[in-house]
Amino acid sequence: MKTILSKEQLALTIKRLAHQILENHPRLEDTVIIGLQPRGIFLSDRIVQELEKLVPPATIQYGKLDITFYRDDVRKSLHIASNTDIPFSIENKNVILVDDVLYTGRTIRAALDALLDYGRPAKVALCVLVDRRFSRELPIQPDYLGKAIDTIYSQRVTVLWKENNDSEQVMLLDN
Repeated sequence: MKTILSKEQLALTIKRLAHQILENHPRLEDTVIIGLQPRGIFLSDRIVQELEKLVPPATIQYGKLDITFYRDDVRKSLHIASNTDIPFSIENKNVILVDDVLYTGRTIRAALDALLDYGRPAKVALCVLVDRRFSRELPIQPDYLGKAIDTIYSQRVTVLWKENNDSEQVMLLDN
């Protein structure tokens, strides 16, 4: 077990990601942020909290997307669906998808499929906390990145949040 990001590093990384998003989307005009259920919403909630310190909260359009039934592995194991909450149109908007760990890319592919049920965005960008760089099965890369790490197949990246754990950190675990 190895710590990739401590609680303090995690907070700084989230703050940096929020600033990078604002740098590319000043005033967040025509931009929406969508957290991927279930684990991506912890990161997206934090990014939105940081953005609310920098711009008027009313300018932030924030939604949550469940991709359970868009996954290509849904039949292989039991999945419990989460709620989708996108209370705005994404038609011709800049969409920033937010997830905690980018691994094979299959979750993001499913998110892109699910997103089309809510309209056709002008552009889709990806924001992730951790990129497991050399494990990709699909040609998907993050636009906003907290930390890139090199892992092997037997390792697992775990992101701990105070909402569902006693601590906040990112860990690399050997199985």
